[in-house]
Amino acid sequence: MAVNGGSEMGSVSQAYLDSQAVKEARSLISELCRQFYSLGWVSGTGGSITMKVHDSSIPKPQQLILMSPSGVQKERMEPEDMYVLSGDGAIISSPSPKPYPHKPPKCSDCAPLFMKAYHMRNAGAVIHSHGIESCLATMIDPHSKEFRITHMEMIKGIQGHGYYDELVIPIIENTAYENELTDSLAKAIEAYPKTTAVLVRNHGIYVWGDSWISAKTQAECYHYLFDAAIKLHQLGFDWSTPDHGPIQSVKGVPGVDCNLSKKPRTVDSNCKVKPLPRCIVLDIEGTTTPISFVTDVLFPYARNNVGRHLSATYASAETQDDMKLLRSQVEDDLKQGVIGAVPIPSEDAGKEEVIAALVANVEAMIKADRKITALKQLQGHIWRTGFENNELKGIVFDDVPEALEKWHASGVKVYIYSSGSRLAQRLLFGNTKVGDLRKYLSGYFDTAVGNKREKHSYVEITETLGVDKPSEILFLTDIYQEAIAAKAAGLEAIISIRPGNGPLPENHGFKTINSFSEI
Repeated sequence: MAVNGGSEMGSVSQAYLDSQAVKEARSLISELCRQFYSLGWVSGTGGSITMKVHDSSIPKPQQLILMSPSGVQKERMEPEDMYVLSGDGAIISSPSPKPYPHKPPKCSDCAPLFMKAYHMRNAGAVIHSHGIESCLATMIDPHSKEFRITHMEMIKGIQGHGYYDELVIPIIENTAYENELTDSLAKAIEAYPKTTAVLVRNHGIYVWGDSWISAKTQAECYHYLFDAAIKLHQLGFDWSTPDHGPIQSVKGVPGVDCNLSKKPRTVDSNCKVKPLPRCIVLDIEGTTTPISFVTDVLFPYARNNVGRHLSATYASAETQDDMKLLRSQVEDDLKQGVIGAVPIPSEDAGKEEVIAALVANVEAMIKADRKITALKQLQGHIWRTGFENNELKGIVFDDVPEALEKWHASGVKVYIYSSGSRLAQRLLFGNTKVGDLRKYLSGYFDTAVGNKREKHSYVEITETLGVDKPSEILFLTDIYQEAIAAKAAGLEAIISIRPGNGPLPENHGFKTINSFSEI
């Protein structure tokens, strides 16, 4: 092993390079590459892996980086074949040359791309795979800039995602040389803040995580999902929709064949094409569902059952988490002098005393119609019991199911954004009087992304959906202030006029509709 001296060496001693932590990381890379070779990820000398040497005494950005060499048989690598780099990417030590037919050692051609993941995402490890699944997934639609999939169990293995979420992975175009991908990969990382991977068309994928375990787990899940999408495509099913139904041969209104392209659009009786938005984000109260259902059915049910629910589930981890959130919220309310807030005693006061105080606070929050996570999370858990016991049934306006079905058939992705928790949203649309409507929905947003009357919330939604332009998203709401915030973020906004909705300001400047059939 050759050690580079001078300024590149910095404060790294030979003793540290020979330490157990560095040795273990070297061995681990060798072991992982053998596993990845058996999976077809690093065959033909392609692909690579890098990881940081974990040392809790050193800040993560300054931890040493180990990187596999380029152009070698990855399944035959030994621990001493690894390069050691400083946190800023300078080579500290290089492997010694091997006799013919081995080539002279060379650090991975992926190094500049690996460093982008380290610097831009504070990654602990990065994997570059040439797995055939990752190549084919980019070739199904050669013009797509993203790979999208939803409602697959393995999505839960991707950081920040759940079963009901839509997973979006950016696709960048391949180049003749690996290092030429650096700028486009950096732009994709910046444009998709939620992603932990970037696909390279006809080439492979880069995956990163907080640690080697996180990166490996996610890489395995990504390859599984790519394989699933390929097989679903072969069977004629659409992997990007919640129900994975048949791929639509004509993206338009059923029964009208005007030889349309794949871009979502509707057609009038004269076959004049009118483009649909790429994504539609729907509010619930006053938009898909009468306000009266929320105020006269859901809220009273939660208010009347909060004590019973807390008492029956008091010891469960879920309810303990709910109470922890409520305690924190009430403490803030008391400091700010919020009307109706009362102190919650410690656990030592006894279960009944704690529940009584919680009930008093929750009733005050419901009365004030507060849009806060602590309340919405608890309400969702209470409503779940009601739906499971058939004590509640969701209500939507008559035009909603037909519109959802039409948009779904047209290839439009539909999402919900409500102050109610994501659980509550899924319960409402999964248990309506007309059946389960969740098969038409691609995802759910709640106040975890921000207040519905603030611009940054819609910026966050735009970044999550990964559209090229915010204007590709249509937001429907009955609240003027929400439409203002969405418009400020660049979204198209339409105001829903429904029975029971509040009045709008004069000359508000927004298009209005009385039915989804008008879109």
